[in-house]
Amino acid sequence: MIAPVSNGNPLMAIRRLSVALALLCGLAAGIAASSAEDRAIVLATTTSTQESGLLDHLLPIFHDKTGTDVRVIAQRADEVLDGVRKGEADVVLIHARPQEEKFVADGFAVKRLDVMYNDYVLIGPKSDAAGVKGKDIATALKAIEAKGAPFVTRGDRSGTHAAELALWIVAGIDIAAAKGAWYREAKEGMSAALEAARGTNAYVLSDRGSWIALRDRGDLDIIVEGDKRLLNQYGVMLVNPEKFPNVKKELGQTFVDWLVSPDGQAAIAGYRVDGQQLFFPNADKSGG
Repeated sequence: MIAPVSNGNPLMAIRRLSVALALLCGLAAGIAASSAEDRAIVLATTTSTQESGLLDHLLPIFHDKTGTDVRVIAQRADEVLDGVRKGEADVVLIHARPQEEKFVADGFAVKRLDVMYNDYVLIGPKSDAAGVKGKDIATALKAIEAKGAPFVTRGDRSGTHAAELALWIVAGIDIAAAKGAWYREAKEGMSAALEAARGTNAYVLSDRGSWIALRDRGDLDIIVEGDKRLLNQYGVMLVNPEKFPNVKKELGQTFVDWLVSPDGQAAIAGYRVDGQQLFFPNADKSGG
């Protein structure tokens, strides 16, 4: 014989049972959420990397292989490193080598590894009013400055902005002294800078990945490419767990190891936009 649910009010017993079941379901959901959180890392990277679509390609592959979720914080290179100095990420993927090397030297990351590269290209109007089309970026920048041709700079302390400033120095130009109305600051990401150049028939330095990913190019085209000084190297770093105990060392290292492994490198090489390869793997596992 089955015992009755309660000697008291059956409705009250059912309500108590419902509450108990709800609590159990909530506990199970909390455990599941905690488990998912335990299997997630934070990747700090640049806006141009995010805007290229590369991570939308890579991260599902990594998740399928390891079960680890990767949550992305995309900012300018200087903002990325400022945030990581506060312990806000587990892994860093950026393209600002001097800043990366200082970051390691200051003890914020374990070591830096080359992972992939693309290159910068000088974009400008197809009419090329400054007459700079070719393969020499220094000659092109000299002509742009001499003619006062419109030029859009990101002006945002990003990795691309730092590369542009270095190229003005290579061209022998003090851009802080030389800039005038022709030198226009976007103060935003790469997509916004390209859109500003498109709207004003201006020249702009872009990473090739962002250029390929740009759908509405208007009258813009590649004006200078192929100069070895336009190399854009990306590095990956595990944030130092000795400095930040909250860093998920094992999961973060697994992601770093995967990026520089044959599988990760093949995934990078396999990313295409309109049939064009955006990034080229060149992992250096020894660190640098």
